[in-house]
Amino acid sequence: MEFQHMSFVLILLLFSLCTVSVLSYSFFSPIDNYLIDCGSTIDSTIDNRRFVSDSSRSNSHLLTSARSVSLKNDDPFDVSSRIYQTARVFTGPSRYEFEIREKGTQMVRIHFHKLSSSKFDFKDAQFHVLVNGFVVLSDFIGGNLVSPRVMEYLIWVEIERVVITFVPTNKSKFAFVNAIEVISAPKDLIVDTAQYLSSEKNEKFDGLVKQALEVVYRINVGGPKVTPFNDTLWRTWVPDNEFLIPGSGSKRVYYSGRIRYQVGGASREVGPDNVYNTARVIKSRNASIPDANITWEFPVIGGFKYLVRLHFCDIASISIALLYFNVYVNGHLAYKDLDLSGVTNYELAVPFYADYVVDGDCSGVLSVSVGPSNMSIPYAIDGILNAVEIMKLNNSMGSLVSNLPAELILKSWPRGNIHVLVPLVAAVCLLVIISLVLRRRMTGLKDSVTWSKLSMDVSDFNIKPGYPQL
Repeated sequence: MEFQHMSFVLILLLFSLCTVSVLSYSFFSPIDNYLIDCGSTIDSTIDNRRFVSDSSRSNSHLLTSARSVSLKNDDPFDVSSRIYQTARVFTGPSRYEFEIREKGTQMVRIHFHKLSSSKFDFKDAQFHVLVNGFVVLSDFIGGNLVSPRVMEYLIWVEIERVVITFVPTNKSKFAFVNAIEVISAPKDLIVDTAQYLSSEKNEKFDGLVKQALEVVYRINVGGPKVTPFNDTLWRTWVPDNEFLIPGSGSKRVYYSGRIRYQVGGASREVGPDNVYNTARVIKSRNASIPDANITWEFPVIGGFKYLVRLHFCDIASISIALLYFNVYVNGHLAYKDLDLSGVTNYELAVPFYADYVVDGDCSGVLSVSVGPSNMSIPYAIDGILNAVEIMKLNNSMGSLVSNLPAELILKSWPRGNIHVLVPLVAAVCLLVIISLVLRRRMTGLKDSVTWSKLSMDVSDFNIKPGYPQL
């Protein structure tokens, strides 16, 4: 009897541990989750995610376009993913509209890949893209693509819809898209306040949540590429090799233990295990502290502000309270004597992140550095970084690419019926002339009446341009 009781208790304990494990590794389930395979007649499954055809009847209301064509790749040797084998082509302003059930931040990913086609020359693909009134792409040239590209944006949505509009730059050009994702973001993904750093002042920067953000870089420091299949929010993180400045003596570290996510701290949606279990470190090899920083440099466009999110997780120290270091962003001291133990309740392998806003200057480079501080300890780790995210903020014109607002882009498209109107006016003028001539002949006033020919120049007419209502 006692043995049966002990067995029952053991089974119950194992069940509890499994339940806790499953809950701790639970997947994020977004309220809104649109995955659209544009131009395809059938659905596609990529990384266990189903992209639904935009040609299906159930999704016909998503697309509003009088000038769209479904296009299939003619290149039999293109081994790109299935969603890149078709495209929706637009020869006039067109839009997709998605109903949103909950107000908040939406992750919008737009996929582009140049197709081989006998119907369209992708050298003529040049267009603008708007998302809920924000200009996210301007004069985008599809013919320059050599591989699939995913443009990712974080858009605050107050209304009950996300509208993505494609506008060719002129009537001789066209727009296209291969796939679209619109996904509700976790509420803790973007916080409203960051630290603004400049040469003149360091202060709080408020209002981040309602900015339009373009993800420019997402870097897994010291680790391999992380694909959407291995990320809780289906993101891609690339290795840091391309951006690391050589000569710092940094080392990669890998961690096979469990990342300890804490309530109120960085969640798996903020950064997955595959990001926090790798890092680069700088370490004292003897009693002296290294006089060097690990530095990364990222090309950026000047004239915009950038949100820089730095991810930290002490997976390298042998004990707590041994790691102290400084953090620099664009040459500004962002965090002095950072003690990861102190900000993670004195535990190792606990994720922590910090957000900073900096100006992109004329140098076209944004730098991030970590290195020893005055509190660094010999024979210990003197600096660590696990990941970097850099996001561009919209400017005062509501644009992520230029000073051209959405209103002007929409108005730049010529009136759809102007080519019909001009010959129509000319035909009316001709009929008037013929009518006058016949009338004069019939009344016998041919020799006594003089008249002048009506102008056939369209510039003489006060024709006001009109624009499509999207």
